[in-house]
Amino acid sequence: QVQLVESGGGLVQAGGSLRLSCAASGSIFIINTMAWYRQAPGKQRELVATINRGDSPNYADSVKGRFTASRDNAKNTMYLQMNSLKPEDTAVYYCNMNIRREISDSGYNTYWGQGTQVTVSS
Repeated sequence: QVQLVESGGGLVQAGGSLRLSCAASGSIFIINTMAWYRQAPGKQRELVATINRGDSPNYADSVKGRFTASRDNAKNTMYLQMNSLKPEDTAVYYCNMNIRREISDSGYNTYWGQGTQVTVSS
């Protein structure tokens, strides 16, 4: 069993900062791609940032220069530092990981966090 637990959401004024965390626990051999998504009310879920193991992060154009994604492979944890927040960043943020549970497994499975609400007031 693998579980992703997110933390760090909340209410912040425009221009402020928040840091999200997502920790994976359970039977984990290795994690390949880690990603952050978000879903605003009435909108589709969108990709915010991805980090492949051993690579630099990639970002959606809407958050470039403001958000920084990082990962700690030893802790099976990923982070999203969000600066200069705007009201349009308001959404539920989800983490997503591609995890190989056992060395004997042939591939990776995708897991999602429960989501954490980020609200940016104007």
